[in-house]
Amino acid sequence: MRSSINKIKELLPNGGVVLLRGDLASGKTTFVKEFVSSFGIKDEVSSPTFSILNIYDDKIYHYDIYNEGVTKFIQNGMLENLELSGYHMIEWGDESLEKILKEYGFKYIILNIEVIDDKRYYKVINDT
Repeated sequence: MRSSINKIKELLPNGGVVLLRGDLASGKTTFVKEFVSSFGIKDEVSSPTFSILNIYDDKIYHYDIYNEGVTKFIQNGMLENLELSGYHMIEWGDESLEKILKEYGFKYIILNIEVIDDKRYYKVINDT
């Protein structure tokens, strides 16, 4: 996990959008906890499943669009939030969100989390 955190910071040194992908309970929120902690931020990190957005130290924005989907994400003005300085970690960011990000010129990377035999494997993909 630590190497994936470092890779994200290397690819997006001044912040940007990270789409977190993985099955239910694969560790997306746990990854965000570790990412937040890597900046020395002591905030309690929890899944924003119902609130859609949690903000940590005004520099890490944690979104969960599982319940509401991309359409509601945009309707709620969250796309404009991505212009704010910092890291934007989006759980359940699928291909439809990717298409919109490309359309509006947002740089983003993808973190795929795969669970095999109770071990988590992290893959950082930089397609932009």
